[in-house]
Amino acid sequence: MTPSPAPSGIAPQPAPPVLAEVVRSGFVEGHHRGSLVVLAADGSVELAVGDPEAPVFPRSSNKPFQAVAVLRAGLDLSGERLALAAASHSGEEFHLALVRRMLDEAGLTADDLRTPPDLPLDPAEAEAYLAAGRVRDKVTMNCSGKHAAMLAACALNGWDRAGYLDPAHPLQRLVHSVVEEAAGEQVAAVGTDGCGAPLMAIGLTGLARAYRHLVLAAPDSPERRVADAMRAHPEYVAGTRRPDTWLMRELPGSLSKMGAEAVQAVALADGRALAFKIDDGAGRALGPVLARALRLMGLDAPVVERIGHLPLLGGGAKVGEIRAVF
Repeated sequence: MTPSPAPSGIAPQPAPPVLAEVVRSGFVEGHHRGSLVVLAADGSVELAVGDPEAPVFPRSSNKPFQAVAVLRAGLDLSGERLALAAASHSGEEFHLALVRRMLDEAGLTADDLRTPPDLPLDPAEAEAYLAAGRVRDKVTMNCSGKHAAMLAACALNGWDRAGYLDPAHPLQRLVHSVVEEAAGEQVAAVGTDGCGAPLMAIGLTGLARAYRHLVLAAPDSPERRVADAMRAHPEYVAGTRRPDTWLMRELPGSLSKMGAEAVQAVALADGRALAFKIDDGAGRALGPVLARALRLMGLDAPVVERIGHLPLLGGGAKVGEIRAVF
């Protein structure tokens, strides 16, 4: 079949480079394309693959900046509560219990949440949850910690709670400002995330710069408080079986947060940082690409091998792998 020509006046865009390939039984059966950037300790671009300046929706990689915004709004969170405000939690019982406590402490209930009812993000947790006869719930949705913090900030300031997800809401305008300030660039577009919250598009270089900003911020600043809480309590940012948790627990000083549609951002304590997006949104490519980027940054700790190992199975046995190729 002959491909349809591009609309008049619109130049065809080149495909992003291949970041990872799918190898089954020695045969390359697929590719994952995308863009990636690595920043040196001084903030300069050390490696660029594809087009890291093009805007993307960072999805949940934006959550630390939403947590910064609730602190700037006056909400006094710390420790596990602040980590959960920046989380895509797995839906483990300790996550759900703390979300409910945060709501109760602010005089709120689960009915105030505007998160869509969902199952736990972690597959093992979802299986156990369903086996116990439970159903999709607002608190179980992986963004409920962020939403609980947003609602608490609204209650504190007397802001409208029913409309807290409106991009024109005072809290969301504050989030917009925080993202632009940290990234060092203007938001290119505003959309709606899977949880219903406003979502700000920036380039991958801006995203890496923003994570660098978090780890290098002055002690006790909202930015540094978020980074420190995430690094001190990584299991609340993700879960007990998640790469973000493994990396922050085993690589001292690292800050790591994935986002839906295969986005990943990481900053190291010395100011080095990386960000990438897999173009087709395939989350299975995240680990191999992240591990390769970390190795190029000179890191070869056991946790890097653990994150990068993603076998393909055939008949229950390993017959191949997804491997980074940049």
